[in-house]
Amino acid sequence: MKNQRSNDQDQLYGERIIENAELLCFPNPNTTRIYEISIELPEFTCKCPFSGYPDFAKLSLNYQPAKKVLELKSLKLYINSFREVRISHEEVVNNILDKLVISSNPIWMNIEADFNPRGNVHTIIKASHGIKK
Repeated sequence: MKNQRSNDQDQLYGERIIENAELLCFPNPNTTRIYEISIELPEFTCKCPFSGYPDFAKLSLNYQPAKKVLELKSLKLYINSFREVRISHEEVVNNILDKLVISSNPIWMNIEADFNPRGNVHTIIKASHGIKK
């Protein structure tokens, strides 16, 4: 096949960018007002740690920034880095929340992962940090 890569050294440029992604933030442009940011990431994927089958979810992130705001492209790349990771629904949601909180130090943050049904089971995981004002 022409498109098949010969080895792991031949990563596509998108794979290299995702692998090297860092969560970035920028200064909150309005620290005099408490406001809320809502972000949807409808194409989240990871792998089941037991079967290796892909899991798909829509992530909804809501937060009230303090001094920093998450930069969207870096967030997208960070979220895409889970595509090949074998991790449970519960663990991935909590890991993502922990990393986002460490990076942005928000007043309040909530993440909800609505996983596509598999085997007639539909799972929604919610995790929060801080107190919403």
